[in-house]
Amino acid sequence: MAAQLEHLRIYFVTWNVATKFPEQALHQLLNIKHGILNPLPDIFFIGLQEVKAQPQNMLLDTLFQEDPWTKSFRDVLKDYDYVKIRSQRLQGLVLNFFCLRKHITHLRLVEAQYTRTGFGGMWGNKGAVSIRFNLYGVSICVVNTHLTPHDHLLADRISDYNTILREHAFTAPDTSNILFHDYVFWIGDLNFRLHGEDLTAVDIDLLVKKNQLNLLLERDQLKMVMRNGDAFAELHENDIEFPPTYKFEFASQDYDLKRRPSWTDRILYKVNANVYDDVTLSAVQLNYKSHPNLIQSDHKPVTGEFNITIRPHVEDNGVEFQPVTAWFIDEENSVSYRLIGDVRPVSGDWIGLFHNQFSSLDDYIVYEYVGRGRTGETSEIGPSEPLTERIFFNESALRIPGMYRLIYVAQRGDLKGILGMSPPFPGHRRPL
Repeated sequence: MAAQLEHLRIYFVTWNVATKFPEQALHQLLNIKHGILNPLPDIFFIGLQEVKAQPQNMLLDTLFQEDPWTKSFRDVLKDYDYVKIRSQRLQGLVLNFFCLRKHITHLRLVEAQYTRTGFGGMWGNKGAVSIRFNLYGVSICVVNTHLTPHDHLLADRISDYNTILREHAFTAPDTSNILFHDYVFWIGDLNFRLHGEDLTAVDIDLLVKKNQLNLLLERDQLKMVMRNGDAFAELHENDIEFPPTYKFEFASQDYDLKRRPSWTDRILYKVNANVYDDVTLSAVQLNYKSHPNLIQSDHKPVTGEFNITIRPHVEDNGVEFQPVTAWFIDEENSVSYRLIGDVRPVSGDWIGLFHNQFSSLDDYIVYEYVGRGRTGETSEIGPSEPLTERIFFNESALRIPGMYRLIYVAQRGDLKGILGMSPPFPGHRRPL
């Protein structure tokens, strides 16, 4: 099916939560006012740092259990028809990808990676997590980082950046490197401080109160290394018009003047504009701001919203489910589906049964692998005819009445992603 969109709206959050648990409502942070999120972003990326990660919990974290922050954001966004596509974690670093349900069957080549930079790359207390994907003909990579802290360790932050660029590698064609993607968004606690020991914490606080931010931004280490070409020179940052986001007294909007305030929390981006003949790519940043009313951390969260150009006439190969009238509890049930375009079933592909209002791809009730168990081809392959197949779910798959959906997930090649989603259908007991 050809996409009719020309732009996507993406909303980014970066927040160092300082090992605290979510206590305040998150609606304002996500630009939800009076229960209305308008206009709806197509995608949310939420990058967190210092999510509590005790050693005894690390095994559980690897078993796909959500941390409290991810669960809290999902609980808000599910009411607006967002689905969590992927969550990538490295100790306290978490990156969450939420997408409007109507777009998920166009997602391709979703892949996540991480790079450790702590203690010379041996430990994941610092580093990067990322998620890359293709959507409507363009490739997008989002990187969430937590770099080396402290004013005097600027060289370590520069080294962290270059290590991440060098070691972060993807398997998707033509985008093995972060910077090879059409769009790159780099968010996180980058930990860059203000240059010069002559500028004390009290001096900085006074200049902030006088709203003389430009004098401080001239001392910003990140802007300096970007100008010098030492790090982040490939990326762009829009003008900062909010006060330094670190370091605050907990439960306060006042700076903790034991540390010099600085803009540690940032959102940068890069566009490879001229890679296609049919469109010139662009990213327009709609806003860039901090949220001082959120006071449970010693950092203030930062958000940015972008409109990005996509390719409006790219065809997606995929899967089309045939309509399902009903499935019956404690009976074998089946569904037919058509493979459109170049799609052919491959071992490892699976079809999952979900509740109609699922809010995460981890929420499947049961799944069947394509090509295993009882399946049946229901039409011949003609020169231009799509292949139609049928898959069966055993009598234990459906247990309670409700509304359900089926989702086809491909696990291989350049079609890796969500290839199809059925319309909702009822599950109930067969009348006696």
